[in-house]
Amino acid sequence: MEAAVILNQDKRDRGEVAAALADAGVAARIEWVDGGAIRERAESAVEAGAKLVIVGGGDGSVSSAAQALAGTDATLGILPLGTLNHLARDLGLPATLAATAQLIAAGHTRTIDVAEVNGRTFVNNSAIGLYPLMVVDREAQQHRLGRSKRLAMLVASVRTLARFHHQRLTLRADGGEARIDTPLLFVGNNDYQLAFPAAGRRDKLDDGRLCVMVMRKKGVPGFLAAVSRALLGIPRPDDMVRLDDVQTLKVDSGRSTITLAIDGETVAMKPPLEFTIRPGALKVIAP
Repeated sequence: MEAAVILNQDKRDRGEVAAALADAGVAARIEWVDGGAIRERAESAVEAGAKLVIVGGGDGSVSSAAQALAGTDATLGILPLGTLNHLARDLGLPATLAATAQLIAAGHTRTIDVAEVNGRTFVNNSAIGLYPLMVVDREAQQHRLGRSKRLAMLVASVRTLARFHHQRLTLRADGGEARIDTPLLFVGNNDYQLAFPAAGRRDKLDDGRLCVMVMRKKGVPGFLAAVSRALLGIPRPDDMVRLDDVQTLKVDSGRSTITLAIDGETVAMKPPLEFTIRPGALKVIAP
């Protein structure tokens, strides 16, 4: 088996990855690139005829590769080298590099959904409101102060809550329309669980539906209480509105741009935002 391998240069040593793939019998052409170049390199690999593109990195790296591979005949192999690795976890990928390389060598594939917002693919979720502000703050701390991702996110959470505010949005889905003030709009690729111990996990990645959740308007104490209740599995009807069976969602705003968090990274887009689901658009290596 021969594969194009693209590694985020901020992640694990190239020699360790090369050795794991070689031990598993995977012939690899390894490229070591900046995270911002992953999509371009994946596109080039597909154009050159690669049938298997292996990406090593976190969810942002995987999302960039999915942008290039969705809708093509190429298969995505994932080496989960990031901090959280949400998609790898929901796919049931092994925890070790050696076991993941063996899985890739076995070659078992499945198709999963991807979601899009204004043509930008995401494999996990997108959010508007408080969370993107936290991500912006976290990234600034990591860049300026060299803080770990977890510590920077903790500090960013406290600072963002100190300047708590709501987003005024217009939502259109399945012929209905609503104007809302919310601290958080969450759009997931398939349904997300909220309660511990499965908080943030998905049981399915091929259900063909967006997971749309809207936090009701609240102050800081009410927001924190609502999040706590959701994680404990005891939400109240006035905490969160969940929109079911959504395949397309349009989000508009009076602002010239909206900042979103997309698979843990931030991007500014001009409204309206068009969220859609693409059922079975991505072929991946998985158990």
